[in-house]
Amino acid sequence: MDRLRGAGPPRRHNARTIAALTGNPGCARRAVLDAAGVDKPGLADRVGFPGTFGQSRFALARGNSFEAMLKADGCALLRTVLARVLGPAADAAGYDDLGEDADDTLADRHARTRGLLAAPDGPALVDHPLLTLEVAGRAVFLEPDLIAFQVAGRYHVVEIKSFAIVDGQADSAKVSAAAVQAAVYVLALRRLLAELGHDEQLVSHDVVLVCPEDFSLRPTAVVLDVRKQLATLRRQLARLASVADLAAALPPWVSFDPALPPAALIAALHAVEARYAPECLSTCELAAFCRDESAGRTAALGRPVRDALGGVETVAEVLAFAAGAPAPEEDQAEAAALLRTAARLRAEALAGPTGDTPADPA
Repeated sequence: MDRLRGAGPPRRHNARTIAALTGNPGCARRAVLDAAGVDKPGLADRVGFPGTFGQSRFALARGNSFEAMLKADGCALLRTVLARVLGPAADAAGYDDLGEDADDTLADRHARTRGLLAAPDGPALVDHPLLTLEVAGRAVFLEPDLIAFQVAGRYHVVEIKSFAIVDGQADSAKVSAAAVQAAVYVLALRRLLAELGHDEQLVSHDVVLVCPEDFSLRPTAVVLDVRKQLATLRRQLARLASVADLAAALPPWVSFDPALPPAALIAALHAVEARYAPECLSTCELAAFCRDESAGRTAALGRPVRDALGGVETVAEVLAFAAGAPAPEEDQAEAAALLRTAARLRAEALAGPTGDTPADPA
């Protein structure tokens, strides 16, 4: 892994990058790069495809303002919101902010988090706990802007987001991303409790998502069940832990050292199979490179198209099979038959009243 990464230090993961691992679990390229700790934004820039996604400074400012408002006066407003979904005990819960001491190191804050969770009479409301999670054999510190809330002997992860819930509905993609990120914290908190000798099921799979309501900064809360996200996250982390076998099978010249010339880095990327889908553009820094690489391939049209045309890799093959030639391979026969049927039905639908095919409007 050190050889693959090159001279630079391993890239630090956080909750967002760990959550993004679940977005495309079949991509060997991403698994190798993440397991080796490669600086993907730097690599994308080096090969000529710099990433352009991320939160705007306006969204960040809105999020910081919303969180500060919730946590003011000992989380007074947040307590009120939590009481609506977790019961009145939330309004009178004890509170401890582990982020108050700016001189604390990460190890100090993690030790304080362990101490609070180990104490039977610790505060129910813990702000800025520091958790760890093992990713590809390395312990990763997670610095969540969340609250771990204990009620009736169970912990609930509370995730604060600045996107709005309007008329009881929110952007499904944003809610899904928040659920996966919260699942990262749930898993880390469960593993910490297990290390302390407690039952990890004391951490509930129901997380609380706090967002602005409608078009104001008035907060509201909803409960999300993240069991599905937890299962996916566990599988992907286990896959990263065993990715050494995949890396060992790569040619010895493959390296992603940023000191190498762009041509060498591009060749190294081509040596590791990717599984591009349009959804990658919002989660992976190398998505623009992989999209360019996938030009003319069915993968670039999205996962439903790729899965429906299993075994047919290129758009040129799709058009050829739809036209009735050439003879498909055995694993392509079913997809080829479907394409011919679709082409016939399209021709019939476009046919005029007399059965004649209309002239091409182009």
